[in-house]
Amino acid sequence: MPAAAVKQNRLSLEKSPYLLQHAGNPVDWYPWGDEAFEKAKAEDKPVFLSIGYSACHWCHVMERESFRNEEAASLLNKSFVPVKVDREERPDVDMVYMNVCQAMTGSGGWPLTVLLTPEKKPFFAGTYLPPRSMYGRTGLVELLENISLLWNTHRKELIEQGEKVAGHMSVSKEKTGSADTGKALENGFLSLEALFDSERGGFSYIPKFPMPHYLLFLLRDHKLYGRTRSLNMVKKSLEYMYRGGIFDHVGGGFSRYSTDEKWLVPHFEKMLYDNALLLKAYAKGFAATGNEMFRHVADKTAAYLIRDMQSPEGGFYSAEDADSEGGEGLFYIWQYDELKEAVNKNELSLLEDRYGLNKKGNFEGGTILNRTETQGFADRADEEVLAKLYLHRKNRVPPFKDTKISAAWNGLAIEAMVNAGMFLNVTEYIICANKAADFVLDKMTDKKGTVSCGTYIDGAAGPAFLADYANMINALAALFIARRDLRYLEQALLLAEKMLLLFEDEHGFYMSARDELFVRPRDEHDGATPSGSSCAVMALVALWQITGVERWRKAADKAIAAMLPGAAESAAEHIHFLSVLMLRTAPHRQIIIAARGDNAEALAAYNTLCKRFEPFTTVIWHDISKETEKFIPHIAHYKKDAPFAGYICENFMCKQPVYSAVELLNMV
Repeated sequence: MPAAAVKQNRLSLEKSPYLLQHAGNPVDWYPWGDEAFEKAKAEDKPVFLSIGYSACHWCHVMERESFRNEEAASLLNKSFVPVKVDREERPDVDMVYMNVCQAMTGSGGWPLTVLLTPEKKPFFAGTYLPPRSMYGRTGLVELLENISLLWNTHRKELIEQGEKVAGHMSVSKEKTGSADTGKALENGFLSLEALFDSERGGFSYIPKFPMPHYLLFLLRDHKLYGRTRSLNMVKKSLEYMYRGGIFDHVGGGFSRYSTDEKWLVPHFEKMLYDNALLLKAYAKGFAATGNEMFRHVADKTAAYLIRDMQSPEGGFYSAEDADSEGGEGLFYIWQYDELKEAVNKNELSLLEDRYGLNKKGNFEGGTILNRTETQGFADRADEEVLAKLYLHRKNRVPPFKDTKISAAWNGLAIEAMVNAGMFLNVTEYIICANKAADFVLDKMTDKKGTVSCGTYIDGAAGPAFLADYANMINALAALFIARRDLRYLEQALLLAEKMLLLFEDEHGFYMSARDELFVRPRDEHDGATPSGSSCAVMALVALWQITGVERWRKAADKAIAAMLPGAAESAAEHIHFLSVLMLRTAPHRQIIIAARGDNAEALAAYNTLCKRFEPFTTVIWHDISKETEKFIPHIAHYKKDAPFAGYICENFMCKQPVYSAVELLNMV
């Protein structure tokens, strides 16, 4: 007899892959929205809030063990209103209640479990819950039974707890007063130096997270102050991350983080934002050092993003799961006997000598390929064997891919692909960035500069947040520099106007455009990704450096003044903001090339300048046949009566022009 069809709950009407993974649960799930909280008020029930994302291993475990459990589902449906949230669709909800969890328990993580009053005020927070208590961890069934009893017998205390937590979280956290800019930047360097693993790179031990924006700060620090220590931290980190198993030597790209100190055993999920930021770090690392290993890693990461993460329409997908066929990492792990059949003896020997292959394995009886004991990077012989393994691996069941398209994460990926295209001199990467930007502008942004949705899948829209605007502005500004196409600058300026309208206030920026929760969150701490606020300041600084329009400088400086005291107190948590501060306070140089768009000499000089790692220089193409001054007003002062003119300016004060590309390049 065929298996009975699984009854679908209301999440089956959603588009989020994570929510759809729970559509067959016996739990009567609601998506986040007014309907759930109105039901909670009408039926006088607490809300059971569960937050996760599609590539989260322990989210899968809890879904399988706890939310398919009939006893737990019965308790949830009887005494609670269960609400499921995809943190990538609603980062505001996730941030507020993750802060609650960390405040109440001292830690956090996903899946995030929070119990709320019908007014959205939390009175319990935790993470993964097994169906029954075990190993000292409270079980879901016991928790639900206890809370249900307390709701009926000691509700006043629960509500008071919710009010107390909400009151604590609602207290203004804005820092006031002044802070010394130079000291804040120095604290940034010293905090990273203190965290640095001098043996294997990185800024933690177990687990080890890549933290590419730390590396980008250090690259700028080295360029500005000439500190060799900064560059050495970057070089060691980039080298050892590549050599470890966190890098997919077969298919390219990086896993989320390493569970050990050697970068060997990853948590196998692959996130778009990690790979975008790491691509940027490796491309800039190559431009700053000329190290061919960094070019190699950047090329393989870009190839992974284009091949496996870019949709046919152009947008980049969000993530690939850690699990496949019910096991974590099965897609990436190699068995010795399997490889004996897949490759010849010489190739097997190469894998043993260079990639750690052995019969015993290094992870649950299998081998995670790595170069932790091998110097250098893959040569032609390596790549031939790895290409053979890639084809062999394609026969396996692949991890689940979250095809949701995030404007914020696409902004990071577009900017990274542009950087890689310019610094590595690969036009294909810029074309792919172009395609992704056009997708976001066409499907997720209107002509008036409003991001109509922050996440997109099959036409469905999720609300947009500060990072969606900020990251796309930075991406479009980078694309304008690379493509010399004024429409990208025009759209960046429209988005910036709307960003200030929706999110700016006297203390910096709000994360969300609406006041929907018991506290309106701010996104200021740099974690796995740079904060929305620091990216917003970066966008304003970039637009000022391109256009010279004082509006953008004043808005940037206003936000910097508001955010600087907090950054001075906790430098590592604001390291991307400090990177922006460095860009704003260092002497800034502009190089302007004025010529017609078909001038080969001018284009060659422009491309040469764009390939150099000069973070405190903005190179601007002034096509004298177009109305560039419409968007860059100060450009009108530069000559249009010569076939080629080059200008070197510092803080918008320019030297006399030169009329030869060779002479210009010699001067810089």
